Amino acid sequence: MESTTTTSTTHTPFPADGPGSVSQVPHLPPGFADIFTSRYVDTGELRLHAVTGGEGPPLLLVHGWPQTWYAWRLLMPALARDFQVVAVEQRGVGLSDKPLDGYDTGTLADDLVALMAALGHRRFAMVGHDVGMWTGYALAADHPDRLERLAVAEAAIPGLSPSPPLFGTREANDRLWHFGFNRLTEMNELLVRGRERLYFGHQFASKAASPGLPEHAVQVYVDALSAGPEALRSSFEFYRALDTTMEQNIRRRRRRLTLPVLTIAGAECSAELVESTMKLAADDLESVILPDCGHYPAEEAPEAMLAALTGFLAPYRDAA
Repeated sequence: MESTTTTSTTHTPFPADGPGSVSQVPHLPPGFADIFTSRYVDTGELRLHAVTGGEGPPLLLVHGWPQTWYAWRLLMPALARDFQVVAVEQRGVGLSDKPLDGYDTGTLADDLVALMAALGHRRFAMVGHDVGMWTGYALAADHPDRLERLAVAEAAIPGLSPSPPLFGTREANDRLWHFGFNRLTEMNELLVRGRERLYFGHQFASKAASPGLPEHAVQVYVDALSAGPEALRSSFEFYRALDTTMEQNIRRRRRRLTLPVLTIAGAECSAELVESTMKLAADDLESVILPDCGHYPAEEAPEAMLAALTGFLAPYRDAA
């Protein structure tokens, strides 16, 4: 395997301390802060917050909407035994910069390539959940020389997956209505501002299997989204940029992915959808569906997700 490290040409990362950082979030696994550190990384275009720690080849973890790096906390200590773990907050999220634009997946993928280069990693493996799956597909397609392996969880990919009908089933509407709402230009912000706990709390409650996410985790995410008007605005920008993302994905699907890809889904949410989505793009595919799990496998079924990732990433780890 080609060396995974390179010399950084950007600014040296420096410690991050603020709401949502390692030092200020609750209920981390024992010893977490002895392994992991919150860092600001200047990519040359913007400043991203990443939580890093561990030994071995680099592994990038990319959260979904409307979460932060904290979604990976239950997996990170075990992964850090074999990998240099980088749990990033994408632009617009948590402690990362919140520019007005750049939320299409091409730009988001460029951000992550620059982030990993700044940390000294040219080639790496990646795990992406939800909108992180969108970004993972873009990164694999746009930067095939950078990714060794890609694991994706719990999403369809706009512009790659078939679009659902406007008049679908009630179940489909209950699960997907936020796509249209999140793409609104301004009205969504006006309706949600001051009601972040109601709106985002409903997202977590309706998409997780019973008993759902713990209250302290939901509060971490709601606090990040309520931190200021730019945080709420940015949370919707991933969806407002979908026209651009879909145009990019129509071009991307002309060339299939050849790297190994693992799909992970919750049986109580996306089920076969994640595998069927990536079959449209990837030739080397493995798939896992986790029982008794909804949309948030890293928090709802961390042991099962860890087992799936450990097996999938073993050849990458062993070749380093």
